[in-house]
Amino acid sequence: MAPRVLILTANIGEGHNLPARTLAAQLLAEHPGTEVEIQDGLAAMGRLITAFSETAPRVIFYRLQWVWDVAFVVLVRFPPTRRLFQLLLARVGSPGLLRLVRSANPDVVVSVYPQATEVLGWLRRRGRLDVPVCAGIVDLSALRYWAADGIDLHLVTHPESIPEVRRMAGRDAKVCCVHGLTSPEFVEPRDPLEARRSLGLPAEGKIVVVSGGGWGVGDIAGAVEAALSLEDVAQIVCLCGRNEELRTRMSHQFGDDGRVRIVGFTERMGDWLAAGDALVHSTAGLTVLEAHIRGCPAISYGWGRGHIRPNNKAFRDFGLADVATSHTDLVAALQRALSARKPQDLSFAELPSAASLVLALCS
Repeated sequence: MAPRVLILTANIGEGHNLPARTLAAQLLAEHPGTEVEIQDGLAAMGRLITAFSETAPRVIFYRLQWVWDVAFVVLVRFPPTRRLFQLLLARVGSPGLLRLVRSANPDVVVSVYPQATEVLGWLRRRGRLDVPVCAGIVDLSALRYWAADGIDLHLVTHPESIPEVRRMAGRDAKVCCVHGLTSPEFVEPRDPLEARRSLGLPAEGKIVVVSGGGWGVGDIAGAVEAALSLEDVAQIVCLCGRNEELRTRMSHQFGDDGRVRIVGFTERMGDWLAAGDALVHSTAGLTVLEAHIRGCPAISYGWGRGHIRPNNKAFRDFGLADVATSHTDLVAALQRALSARKPQDLSFAELPSAASLVLALCS
């Protein structure tokens, strides 16, 4: 009988949907008979949790950013309120999530969304869910909710994350660093010059890629202006994600400048990062890892709220990205990044595939 895999994601930027899609594709490639179903785990947990976790952030991320700092302290950093929220999350969200799992009747559940992972771990600990659960983790740090006691297997994209996962889920938690939560092209080398040709970018001169993630958040205009201040930058590529308002605003502000190229949502990050000499990114997550793989030095700048703060500290501590907190810092960071491009790091291709470990849980 074909294995059945249920993948739970959430429509909050691309940081959850992309790993869900790429894992599904890898499962089908490695075991063509696999029955894969991707569902919105956040929606399954009900309107109240969806309003709190998806609707509210769509406002906070753009207009009331300080609220995200407060929420992170209350719900993650401060143990009494965190435990209360975890209990409420489990009580409110578990009935809908359990109904979804039972209706899908999978052999294994994979969650790439932290709150779904938290609830699934709670259900497993209480013996209310007899299906093995795997958690896909794509952030480097701030892993509370990403990792949970009761989860059968945690899959991480950074080996540096493993100690923190075990602090969250228990020292005996099963954790493995894998490939397969990023797009498949990142296990193959990409020639920078050919990537530039394919994207219509200049063959000579420095190229800076500016990204605000799937939602297009952060000081994107400030990042573009900082890159424009450097004479050796031939092209700035501004990736606006699915944020059409940002794309329109950037077009009005920089559309007449031949050095700036405005791009909406793209599925060619592998090429943009191969072509680029530096990445300025606001929301941590997979894009920084992808830049590291492509040898494109990354700078975290422009948002720095809530969970991004500990991720920024981890970027610095592990030497995975530079961090800039002001326009002056960013200009200096860009100068450092553009002074020497790194070699591509293809060691991730040697890691076990996420799909192989997920399928092993089905037996």
